[in-house]
Amino acid sequence: MIYIACDHGGVELKNAVTEMLRASGTEAIDLGTDSAESVDYPDYGFAVAERVAKSGGADKGIVICKSGVGMSICANKVNGVRCALCFNSEMGRLCREHNNANVLALGAGNTDTATALDIVKAFLATEFAGGRHAERVKKITEYEERHG
Repeated sequence: MIYIACDHGGVELKNAVTEMLRASGTEAIDLGTDSAESVDYPDYGFAVAERVAKSGGADKGIVICKSGVGMSICANKVNGVRCALCFNSEMGRLCREHNNANVLALGAGNTDTATALDIVKAFLATEFAGGRHAERVKKITEYEERHG
């Protein structure tokens, strides 16, 4: 299952990503927002991140705002979430393969729709490589548990 949300700056891109996910048979839960009326992005970033964290790694999330920065900061405040702001499909692949990212952040103002769709596809198609990367992710998790 994929949880997806955006602020007012990302509605158009969120709708395109959600449409692509559903057309491919992926269950996509849209947590809003649905208009260009100004909203507070933390409300939407936290909503996605909390659901992903509660899934214990079974689900993924996508958060979108104008730059992608605010949403990525919010998502990364939730214990158990590793959110990556990506600008190309290689980053989408590597954040999963090396960092076991479970939330993807996109910037609607700096990523065109076709590129964003490619990033999402790479993110969802890539498995965590484990191995030496697992030890690094474990260090992040342990730090989070001690200080989070």
